[in-house]
Amino acid sequence: MNIFWFLPTHGDGHFLGTSEQARPVSLQYLRQIAQAADYLGYYGVLIPTGRSCEDSWVVASALTPLTEKLRFLVAIRPGIISPTVSARQAATLDRLSNGRLLINVVSGGDPDENSGDGLFLDHTERYEAADEFLQIWRKVLQGETVDFSGRHLNVKNAKILYPPIQKPYPPLYFGGSSDIAQDLAAKQVDVYLTWGEPPSAVAEKIAQMRKKAAEQGREVKFGIRLHVIVRRTNEEAWAAAHQLIEHISDETIAKAQASFARFDSVGQQRMAALHGGKRDQLEVSPNLWAGVGLVRGGAGTALVGDPQTIVERIKEYADLGIDSFIFSGYPHLEEAYRFAELV
Repeated sequence: MNIFWFLPTHGDGHFLGTSEQARPVSLQYLRQIAQAADYLGYYGVLIPTGRSCEDSWVVASALTPLTEKLRFLVAIRPGIISPTVSARQAATLDRLSNGRLLINVVSGGDPDENSGDGLFLDHTERYEAADEFLQIWRKVLQGETVDFSGRHLNVKNAKILYPPIQKPYPPLYFGGSSDIAQDLAAKQVDVYLTWGEPPSAVAEKIAQMRKKAAEQGREVKFGIRLHVIVRRTNEEAWAAAHQLIEHISDETIAKAQASFARFDSVGQQRMAALHGGKRDQLEVSPNLWAGVGLVRGGAGTALVGDPQTIVERIKEYADLGIDSFIFSGYPHLEEAYRFAELV
C-alpha cells in the first residue's frame, strides 16, 4: 500500500471558503510540507495543476533536491504541450531526482481554463488527443524514434537523447469517470485514480476498469484521492470537520457550485451529486464526508473519524483493490504529522 500526501500549491489554511488564518503559498512552506512527508515516510506527494496553482514542474524541480526518498506525482497536460517536450522534461526530472518522478495525466475538465491555455477541444476530442499524446510519449521514453500522424498530433523523427532512470518510463497515473476516459486508462496508464466516492461506487468503477483493461490484454492498479480528518475520538473528528466549513456562507457555496456546473468533467459531476450543494446531506457514506466539495473542485470528500475508524475505512477501500491512497488535510503541514502519528 502506497500512502501519498498533497502539496497545497494554491495556498493553505485552517478553514475553507475564507481568508481567515489563510497561508499564502511560498517555497518555504511547501518545503516544510515536503520535508515532513519525506521524514514521516509518505510514499510521495501529489502536486496539483491548473491556473489556481503554482506550476507543478517548477515546484517539483525546486523540492527534489531538498528531499531524499519522497516521490513527486507531477501533472502532464496533453493538448497544451508537445509530447516530445513533455517526455524530455520527464526524463530529465526523473534523472535529477534519481528515479522519484511519477506522472499524473490530466486532460482538463474546465472549458474556461482550457481555452485560456489555448486548448479548444471538446470533452471527446481532449481524450482522443490525450491518447495520441501518450502513444508518442511512451514510445519516445522507451528509446524509440517516432513518426506519428494522427487527428490531433503529428511528429516526425521524434526522440530524446537522455533516457529516464525508471523503466520503461516514470509510472503513469490517471483519473477519469467517463467511458472514453476509462478506455484511455485501460490502454495507456499504470494506475487508475478515482476521487473519494462511496465504496459501492468505487467497486463499480474498479470492475469496469478491470474489464476494459483485460480487453486490452493489460492490468492496471488503482488509487483514490481523499481528504482525511482524524482525531483521537470520533466526536473530535466530526467537530473538526464542521469547524472546517463554519465560515462558508450559503452565497459562497452557491457561487462555487455554479462555477463547477460549467465543467464538462463527469468526475466533477459525480462529486457534486453527492451533496447537491446542501449542508445537511454531507455524510454520504459511513465516515465519508462531502463538506470539502461544497467549495472545492476536484476531490471533495474526506474520511472522518478516530484512528481505528480511519483504518477500517482505508481497509474497506483496500479490499476493493485500491493500493494507492492520496490524502490531504487542512492545514497540510500539521495534518501530515497528525495522520502519520495517529494512523
